[in-house]
Amino acid sequence: MKTLVLATQNPKKGRELAELARGRFLVRTLADVGLAGLDIDERGATFADNARIKARAVKAALPPGLARETAWVLADDSGLVVDALDGKPGVRSARFAADHGTGEGDEANNDLLLLLLAPVPDERRAARFACAVCALAVDGDAAHEAFGTVEGHIARDRAGSGGFGYDPLFIPVAHAPLRMAELSAEQKHAISHRGQAMRAVLAALDGAPTASVFARVRPGG
Repeated sequence: MKTLVLATQNPKKGRELAELARGRFLVRTLADVGLAGLDIDERGATFADNARIKARAVKAALPPGLARETAWVLADDSGLVVDALDGKPGVRSARFAADHGTGEGDEANNDLLLLLLAPVPDERRAARFACAVCALAVDGDAAHEAFGTVEGHIARDRAGSGGFGYDPLFIPVAHAPLRMAELSAEQKHAISHRGQAMRAVLAALDGAPTASVFARVRPGG
């Protein structure tokens, strides 16, 4: 079984990535490989840039001892793209409130989004989640990349307790009027940006033919 090292410090994101890879790969976190404190400077202009930055940084820092010939480093960069905000928060989704000096973390980010969109009518609150995934072979130069998006719009209040990030505010088209945070894990994985990108990359790692879909990047990606 191939080993997949997840290049993320976010435990909630790591859990989703692990769920998507379960049964097909031996999943290892950064803590499992001694890199829990690894600091990665994510300053890419796009989601794809940041996914590559994270994957390369973890690959370079991996200690010896891994079954390198069957191991891959997998990184994801994702965020929310809101049309009425000219594509923001985009690649700064996780640091949206911090960038504006209004706090840190999911709650502060959601508060700021609601504040900025308060005067925006419902018909102009279209948004999408976007996710870029990059997988690099630990031994050699092989790489696989994919991109996924899920369309929806931003609600005027929170609902649901699942997921993380902007999930309590995002209403996916396929499940309206439910928020992403109200879906089961299976429902979310079936439609989500991360689920789409992960399925494409995992299929490639399994040896099935798959095409990179980075051409589908929207504003902010």
